[in-house]
Parts: sequence; C-alpha cells; structure tokens
Amino acid sequence: MTGQAEIVSSTVVLDPVFPWLSFVVLAPFAAAVLIALLPERFTHYLALVGATLSLGGSAVIAGSYSPSVGGLQLAETVELVPSLGIRWALAVDGWGVVLLLLTGVIIYAGVWASWTLEKRVKEFFVLLLVLVAGVFGVFVAQDLFVFFLLYEIAVLPMYLLIGIWGSSNKVAEAGPFAIVFRLLDVGGKEYAAMKLTLMLIAGSALILAAMLGMYWEAGQSFDLAVLARTEFSSTLQWWAFPALWIGFGTLAGLWPFHTWSPDGHAAAPTAVSMLHAGVLMKLGAFGVIRIGMMLLPEGAAWWAFWVGTVAVINVLYGALGAMAQKDLKYIIAYSSVSHMGIVLVGAATMTVNGWNGAIFQMVAHGVMTGLFFALVGLVYERAHDRYIPGMGGFVRPMPFVAAAFTLAAMSSLGLPGTAGFVAEWLVFLGAFESAHPWWTFPALAGAFITAVYVLLGVRTIFYGEGPPERFHDLEDADGSERIALWMLGGCIVLLGVAPGMVMVFIDPTTVAYLRMAVP
Repeated sequence: MTGQAEIVSSTVVLDPVFPWLSFVVLAPFAAAVLIALLPERFTHYLALVGATLSLGGSAVIAGSYSPSVGGLQLAETVELVPSLGIRWALAVDGWGVVLLLLTGVIIYAGVWASWTLEKRVKEFFVLLLVLVAGVFGVFVAQDLFVFFLLYEIAVLPMYLLIGIWGSSNKVAEAGPFAIVFRLLDVGGKEYAAMKLTLMLIAGSALILAAMLGMYWEAGQSFDLAVLARTEFSSTLQWWAFPALWIGFGTLAGLWPFHTWSPDGHAAAPTAVSMLHAGVLMKLGAFGVIRIGMMLLPEGAAWWAFWVGTVAVINVLYGALGAMAQKDLKYIIAYSSVSHMGIVLVGAATMTVNGWNGAIFQMVAHGVMTGLFFALVGLVYERAHDRYIPGMGGFVRPMPFVAAAFTLAAMSSLGLPGTAGFVAEWLVFLGAFESAHPWWTFPALAGAFITAVYVLLGVRTIFYGEGPPERFHDLEDADGSERIALWMLGGCIVLLGVAPGMVMVFIDPTTVAYLRMAVP
C-alpha cells in the first residue's frame, strides 16, 4: 500500500503566487463578518460580492490546475497546533476542482434567489456564507481534523437557517420523532430543524470515533498523506469503515438514515434548500469515498456488497417515495434521496466508470436540484401553495419558469443531452462491470420510476387545465430571479453536451485514487 499511497501523498506544488484555496474558503467568511458589522442596506451586495469572489476564485483554481500533471496541486500549509499535528493544510485534486466550481455556482445562484428576502436579512446571509465557507473547505482540506471541523461548520448552521427562516409543514410533524418533539413543544419547521441536527450530530459522532481510531494507529497524525501510508489493522478497518459510511452517509441521505432530509428540504427557505441538496449532501458522499474507501480499503472491500445493496434501495425507495408525494417540495426532496443513491452505487462499484459517474452525478445533481428548488421557491412565493393536485396551467402566466422546470425534469430522468444522462450512464456501466452486476437493474428501475413521476408532475403543474381562479395573480420570474435560472439551466445543458469539460479533471484523479482504494 505504500507505493499506492504515494499517489495521494506526493503533493504537487505549483508555486502559487497567491493562496487561492484559502481565498476561496475565507472569502465568504470575510463577507459574513462584514455583513455582521455594517448596516443592513449593504447586506445583499456584500453577500453577492462574497459569492462572486468564491466563484471567481474557483474558476482561477480550475484554470491553474494541470490535469496532465494530476495529483494534489496548489498546496498551502500553516501549522495550527503542532503538538497535536493539526495544520491548515489545503490542496486540490481533480475532484476538488469540479466540486469547488459546483459550490461556487450554487451559492452565487442562491444569493440571487434570496434577493427579495426581507426577514432578518443580516443574520440569514451571515449563516449562509459561514455554511458555504465550510463546504469549500471540506473539498480541499488535507488534514483530517480540519476536514472534520469544516464539515461541522457546514452542517450546524442548518438548524438556525431552517428553524428561523423555514416554512412550517404538517407532513413533517407526522414523522417517527413526532411524539418526542410534541413533548418538547417543537413543531413544523422547528421539528424539521431539530430532527436534521440531531441525526447529523449522531452521524458526526460515528465519524469522530473512526477518525480518532485512525489518528492513534497512524502515530497521532491527522495528515491525510500520513494516513494514506498507514497500514491500519484489520480490526480497525472492520469497524471504522461502516462508522464512516453511516456517519457520512447520513448527510448523503443514506437509507434508512435519510428521514431528516425530506423534512429538512420541505421546511428550508429556497437558498438553503439549494445548498442543502446542491452541495451539502455531496459532502457526505465525498466523505464516504475520500476518507472511508481510500484510507480504509480493506474495510471498504469487506463492506462493498452492503454499500451497493443499500445504495440501490436508496434509488428505489427515494423514487417510489417521490412518486407518492403530493407536496411539490417533498417530491424534489425524495428525488434527491434517489439520485444520491446513484452516487453511492457508483462509489460501491470500485470501478473507473462507477467513480467517474459518482463524481459527475454529484455535479449534475447539484445544478439540477439547485434549479429545482429555486423554481419551487418561485412557484410557492407566487401561488402560496405546494399541493400539486390543486395546480394546473401554470405555463400560461409563467412560461419561463415552466421551461426551466421542464429542463430540470429532463435532466432528472436522464434525457440524453443533459447532465443527468452522462452521470447515470457512467454509473450504470460501472455497476455492470463491478463484482455485483445485478445492482444495475434496480438502479435502472429507479431511473424509470423517476421518469414517471417527473413527467406527471410537470404535466399537472404546468400543462394541465387551469390555472384555478385562486391563482389569478401568478407572475413569471423577474430579472434577478432569472439570473439564477439561466445560470443553473445553462450548466445542465453544458454538462450534457460537453461532459469532457469536467471529465478532464475527474478521470485522472479517479484512476489514481482507485489504485489506492482497491487492495
């Protein structure tokens, strides 16, 4: 394993004249500090500046990264706690490049989608930008302690963002935790926020336990390069890998620990839903692969059958759950559980096509679900309702929204020429090439069910009879809202017709990492 680990541990330093990785991570945090200190009239503009700087910095990093060289590049290191081996160590690989760009696109679109927010604007954008700073950091952190710290920074603000700015929904209150939260006098959006937080904290406890076990066996080091070179004992790999899989998988919507996700999606405000499904769930899948499978390859091999089997349950359960929903946000939320199952199937295959498809699906699902939730927010803001059977004929007053929603739906069902097709095709190929090719068939069935519910939903909402009289004042997307829709819709088409733009980054990293992950 030592020779294989050199792929990860040999960081390529390109002598950056500017610490771009730290810039991208800290720009939204700096914007959050300025928002907290300055008058509220500057809030939206400062949030937009912070999002723009991070997106621009991500583009610079993509332009600076050399796929032909590969490995980890643009390295930065600052000692934080030398006695414990904790360092601010950042470096980016091909996966990190595309995930940084995804995060930059989603937060930029999310700021525009929240431009009309009026309730406690300063606090909202402070929390939103702190959250996204954590997300950026996770994708480039090379110290496991800093990785975990940034992971928690990305997750914890969700409690306040949903609990304060979210919308109450009675469906969530009927969940399995309802009795407990009624005793606590917590309901609606507070229920969803508390449930989300408690389940993700439980997952984090499993991650922390595995992380500490690896730390001690690696000679008290959090350095990912050192951990990659360490021959962990069979005992540790046997228990630590499932701890990481379940811990990170909880954030990725892993069945049966997914139940926080639909309730959280349904209660969250628009920009938070976009970030939640667009990038936060990707942190979980990224952690399963980057930390679990790569650092504990024997454990990953032992548990691979169960990882893939649970993942296909994710695909089918999420798709069937979405088909049974009447609330528009719940359909998209359960759809996200299904699509994240596709990511986890690709990860479980341990093949080049499967891993390429998993990372591509993270990007494709990120922009698709970001567009979906932006559109759901627009529909709800105008119609003040999310009950699908009561809608119809929205295409006439809202043609631009209808066109964008249809595009997102086509990507969701995997129409050729959209980002969703490329991602799912690669995962299905990887599943068929894996040690368990039968995973391909339930995954394909999930894609078929997806086509059914998205087409029925689009037909009912936009192209059915109506709109009913109570929707007499519907308006199409305005200027600032269209910026987000054009940006996300354009990414879906661009990734679908020119997937090589991101595959040039993804594939070399996948090939190198698989040499390490397959014992």
